[in-house]
Amino acid sequence: MKKKLKLGLFGFGCVGQGLYHVLHETHGVKAEIKRIGVKHRDKQRPLPTDMFTYNPDDILNDPQIDVVVELIDDAQTAFELVKRSLEKGKAVVTANKKMLAEHLEEIYQLQRKYDRPVLYEGAVCGSIPIIRNLEEYYDNDLLSSIEGIFNGSTNYILTKVFEERKNYADALRQAQDLGFAESDPALDVKAFDPKFKLVIAIAHTFGVFVRPEEVINFGIDRISEVDLRYARDNNYTIKLVARAFKEGDQVFGLVAPQYVDAHHPLAAVRNEYNAVQVQSAFAEKQLFVGKGAGSYPTGSAVLSDISALTYDYRYEYKKRKEGATFHFSNAASVEVIVSFVTDKTVTPNDFVEFTGGYRGNGHQFLTGAVALEKIRTWAENPEINVILAPDALPKSLKRLESEHVTTA
Repeated sequence: MKKKLKLGLFGFGCVGQGLYHVLHETHGVKAEIKRIGVKHRDKQRPLPTDMFTYNPDDILNDPQIDVVVELIDDAQTAFELVKRSLEKGKAVVTANKKMLAEHLEEIYQLQRKYDRPVLYEGAVCGSIPIIRNLEEYYDNDLLSSIEGIFNGSTNYILTKVFEERKNYADALRQAQDLGFAESDPALDVKAFDPKFKLVIAIAHTFGVFVRPEEVINFGIDRISEVDLRYARDNNYTIKLVARAFKEGDQVFGLVAPQYVDAHHPLAAVRNEYNAVQVQSAFAEKQLFVGKGAGSYPTGSAVLSDISALTYDYRYEYKKRKEGATFHFSNAASVEVIVSFVTDKTVTPNDFVEFTGGYRGNGHQFLTGAVALEKIRTWAENPEINVILAPDALPKSLKRLESEHVTTA
């Protein structure tokens, strides 16, 4: 039976205001916001001042508040709020993907210790209910991979660059003006944001807790006009793709831009929309598409978690039992197209399997299979851009070596 929840909300920015509006426009969720914790006293807000507090203890120590909703942008402070909320016996809803990615295993243990749930559907791909589906729909299925467009800001930028031929700077500025990208866009365009989301998704897909620094990410901020021309000439688009897959007892993960054929399902995912494709033994491939950026899409996902708490819902982390013998690895290779300007910045010797190269429009291009760790090294050199080949599927280095032996 549903129960009425009293909420303490931390943060009243884009997502916090979106939550406030969707909560007051729906009649199906029995919950009300009692107090809102904010940081800046002099900021103009559209609610009465007595709704706000500048002291976290006014929320954390209030026995009437059942659920703490954490929607601030400071990952470390957010974690402290989550930890203290659980210690105080309160359930938590959060959308802070950086905080979750950096502390997910500890949060898992804290939930068990204090017997209180932490829900975070809004942290991964906005309005797409992917965490709940991984927990419930795929709980007994054998999952082999998860991949897709996990960042609405970069997808919006790439859409504008391709369809309206805007330059990168103008497209980024437009994304910021619409609230899709932060004033400091590095988390988005350098692919840290989708990496954090992938780390969370891996825990629910394969039952493996991974540290963010283990997952290699390469952003879209180095894509040049030459790369765009190559894509258009070959009927490709470019998408920032996050993916993780399981092979044997190993789980691999990577976030990088990829040339995508015009007929690929991800090519049709435009603007701030996200897409998640899950592959499993029984359900096979399924594609989820929805808005991944904006106050209302994320606010609606947060509201869904609040609604679930009225039924005492919690994540069971069912894949943890299966994932006990799995471990994360970067010992894999993937097909790439590398572009650079200066001679010998990249050489054929950098590849596990070199397939060719050419010069054009002042750039040099080399293609072939490269180890994931080499992509991590190239990410540190701003003169190098890496884009995955169309339909590139990573494979373990052990499998690649086996194929060479068989061929020989």
